[in-house]
Amino acid sequence: MYVNRNPNPYGARVGDCVVRAVAIATDETWEKAYIDICIQGFMMGDMPSSNPVWASYLRSKGFTRHELPDTCPNCYTVRDFCKDFPHGIFIAATGSHVVCVMDGDYYDAWDSGDEIVTYFFAKEG
Repeated sequence: MYVNRNPNPYGARVGDCVVRAVAIATDETWEKAYIDICIQGFMMGDMPSSNPVWASYLRSKGFTRHELPDTCPNCYTVRDFCKDFPHGIFIAATGSHVVCVMDGDYYDAWDSGDEIVTYFFAKEG
């Protein structure tokens, strides 16, 4: 289920998880995703790492945001999410991390499978 993938051209693993996840989910280079998210932040007058900024960018790419049921708010992990969503392209958000999930696998620069998912974006269409 875990696929080690880091599109960051310098191999960074901290501070750019949004860009890494978006690049993987949209099949863009890290550089293109970074620049486009920065432009979105500029247009919104906010930082590119701000949740509303990258959420707006994802919506422009055909993603929709979804909430998770509040049945187990402290135990629903990225691994659990992958089991429940074996098909499709998703961006799963935790309290402090963002990871790309595609067809039941999670793609990240480190094994984030134990992180707790709080909400997610799904690629529509």
